[in-house]
Amino acid sequence: MTKLNELAPREGSTKNRIRVGRGPGSGKGKTGGRGVKGQKSRSGVAINGFEGGQMPLHMRMPKRGFNNPFALEFAEVNLWRLEQAIAAGKLDAKKPIDGAALVAAGVLRRQKDGVKLLAKGELKSKINITVYAATAAAVAAVEKAGGSVTTTRKEKPAAAEA
Repeated sequence: MTKLNELAPREGSTKNRIRVGRGPGSGKGKTGGRGVKGQKSRSGVAINGFEGGQMPLHMRMPKRGFNNPFALEFAEVNLWRLEQAIAAGKLDAKKPIDGAALVAAGVLRRQKDGVKLLAKGELKSKINITVYAATAAAVAAVEKAGGSVTTTRKEKPAAAEA
């Protein structure tokens, strides 16, 4: 039986790192493999994307798209996942289900900006669920199983016609 102090890596599996600038005998002495003079021979140089004064590629390319800073990010949950959790006994179908209950049951990791119910899979249990939003197919499937879906999403008021 080997002892902890006798553990060593396999022969030939590791290499010593190259010690740069340690004399001519090392093979990487004097300039340390950096060539001669110039900005790149000095320390503290970071010129990623710099093309010698030419307009860099990332600046030559056209800008596209838009990132909405106000966009909401939802935690999505499918019907099959709810059914799986109910079958495993993690969710109680008789109690009302909301985002906090889904997180507590381990169905979701976090609620994010709200929970969105999607219709993938089949639901056999009768559940009462409260979510931020749900697809029409998901609502239909829950109601077909005898349950109900309550959405907390506020509908936008219709624009007043002039």
